[in-house]
Amino acid sequence: MLRFAVTRILMAVPTLLIVAIAVFALIRLVPGDPASLMLGDLADATSLASLRHNLGLDRPLPVQFAIWFQNALSGDLGRSITSDQAVLPLVIERFWVSAKVVMAAVIFASLVAVPAGMIAAWRQNSALDVALVAVSTLLLSVPTFWLGLLLLLFFGLKLGWLPVVGYVSFSDDPWRALLYLIMPVMTLFLHEIGVLMRMARASALEVLRLDYITHARAKGLSESVVLWRHAFKNAFAPTWTLIGLMLGNLLGGIAVVETVFTIPGLGRLLVDSIFARDYPVIQGCMLFIAVIYVLVNLVVDLLYPMFDPRVTAE
Repeated sequence: MLRFAVTRILMAVPTLLIVAIAVFALIRLVPGDPASLMLGDLADATSLASLRHNLGLDRPLPVQFAIWFQNALSGDLGRSITSDQAVLPLVIERFWVSAKVVMAAVIFASLVAVPAGMIAAWRQNSALDVALVAVSTLLLSVPTFWLGLLLLLFFGLKLGWLPVVGYVSFSDDPWRALLYLIMPVMTLFLHEIGVLMRMARASALEVLRLDYITHARAKGLSESVVLWRHAFKNAFAPTWTLIGLMLGNLLGGIAVVETVFTIPGLGRLLVDSIFARDYPVIQGCMLFIAVIYVLVNLVVDLLYPMFDPRVTAE
């Protein structure tokens, strides 16, 4: 197991290096001069040259990348142009806000969708199976922003049960913080149920056709024992991979939900920084999201042998 873990970790190192190069290159490909955007159209040539020198923009690109990458390894992602805050603490603070929403939504969706997908596979072509597939397809087809707006209109404006927009920290008021997070979590929860349920059903159908399942049934085991004790592990492994990919995707793509519900998370920070042309924050957010995505998938790979008996850690 140790060798397997070390191998996976070493494979993640070049991935992170490629990600860093890609983030650096994408920011440099954005049209416009950062110094001109920071100082405005009325800045004189001397001020522009001085700011470009202070930012290191007058140096060759390989030198700029080497300096930036060295600083990033030490945890220095620069300072925000608009707020003059250190980028890394700002990104981490906003990340925890997004992580609360994403983690809660994925956990609840997994607890509901995986058993539902297994049951749909067990009762293939029955009315229950058709109903579950129809529900999952419908939820998968609805865009998250539209689903969020529907929840806002129904639970927030019409019924008045939940606050419409805003955010409260758990450290300030846990109960109000929970109320403000219910609809964002519900939006992602409903959308991801469709994805997970379809994957769980497809994996379970494949496993239930295997010979060892037929042998277990021939021994006289009950269907519940066959389904949950013998089929679940093998069927859950592909779904576990999808959950890992989903976590990474949601952390990077939650900006729409955070914008709808005015949540000050990482996605909202990235969108606001793009509009403000705050290049250090944009670069820091993109790098942080990519690193989190790689680390989440690394954890998924390391835990995969626990869920799939066919995978060995040789």
